[in-house]
Amino acid sequence: MTTTYNCTTDDQRAAGLEHAQRAISSKQVVVLPTDTVYGIAADAFSAQAVTLLLASKGRSRAMPPPVLIPRINALDGLATDVSDDARKLAGAFWPGGLTLILHAQPSLDWDLGETKGTVALRMPADDLALELLTLTGPLAVSSANRTGQAPAQTAAEARQQLAESVEVYLEGGFRPLEGTDAVASTIVDATGTVLRVVREGAITLDQLRYYVPAMLGLGEEAPVDEDEEVTTVPEVAVAAAAETPAVEVPAVAEAAPDAPAPSSEPGKAPSRPTEA
Repeated sequence: MTTTYNCTTDDQRAAGLEHAQRAISSKQVVVLPTDTVYGIAADAFSAQAVTLLLASKGRSRAMPPPVLIPRINALDGLATDVSDDARKLAGAFWPGGLTLILHAQPSLDWDLGETKGTVALRMPADDLALELLTLTGPLAVSSANRTGQAPAQTAAEARQQLAESVEVYLEGGFRPLEGTDAVASTIVDATGTVLRVVREGAITLDQLRYYVPAMLGLGEEAPVDEDEEVTTVPEVAVAAAAETPAVEVPAVAEAAPDAPAPSSEPGKAPSRPTEA
């Protein structure tokens, strides 16, 4: 039976997390808040659970979900050939609104869909999400909405779209903030020698370039040596990593080079340059 828990109260939060953990173990799907929007989550290592997640959204295997992790050191267990630049970004912006597309560990027994050997990883800056992830381990998570519809910013909005296909709804209040629009995570393709932004979002290009100056912006191409083999992530992997529809991101005013100062405190988004 589908149940909603008001996780703004301690007793409901504890009961909700316990039920959500059981649901994940039973290959069911749950809805939880993140620092961007609400997500629908399933055990990343259960093909049955991932199939249910995709079916709930009305999405095909050609759009595999990203994976949320509870801590940075889970990175090497799920991805391989992680570059120093990718590690710099993870250290700077996790937990937070940055998704990294990486080469998946080939030895892992999972089936997220047609990933073409890649995985999109993120560590959310939301204490409720991190608490559940600590209980369950990595979760396949996509935005809690039917494909093509607006992303849910409360569990109640998610339930209007996903209804009884979800076992547990964890209501944590409005995400990201009451009265604000949903802002997707920034997606960076970190599978090649030069990192590039493939979707703009919560983390600005200036912030990324503070840590990785050679970062390519959306649509930019690196100079190519005629003798150098160029490798780019398949477009299907880029599309799959987009856990929310593209949204307009507020313009950001120019800031001093030392402006980026991401917060590492769960539940808070990384600090950003002053918005215009």
